[in-house]
Amino acid sequence: MSENMKKSQGYGVVKISEDVVGVISGIAASEIEGIQGLHPTLAGGITQVVTKKRNVTKGVKVTVGESDAIIDMAVSIEYGFKIPEVAAKVQKNVRETVEMITGLKVSAVNVFVSNVYVKPIEKETKEK
Repeated sequence: MSENMKKSQGYGVVKISEDVVGVISGIAASEIEGIQGLHPTLAGGITQVVTKKRNVTKGVKVTVGESDAIIDMAVSIEYGFKIPEVAAKVQKNVRETVEMITGLKVSAVNVFVSNVYVKPIEKETKEK
């Protein structure tokens, strides 16, 4: 776990890890209507299966520079929603939420649509 941001508060240094920014980003993305979920990368998905540990930051990668961060996200969008509109809402909400909570400048939120989720058709079963 690498450090993300160091900020002197007069009493010492505050460090925010990339994992924390990833969790905040994932929650902010899932708040948007039309997002079905986040998807782990192939390596992350295999790690989850092998270790049987759920990764809260699945599908989110945070890269931190000197004074800013780039957030990459792989998402699944529900069928019927306009992909460009949903992705733009995700970008806006993630950027605003991360900047508000951490004080870190977000230079980019890259959204990769890796899946379209189609809700299963419910069959009506009548038992008499």
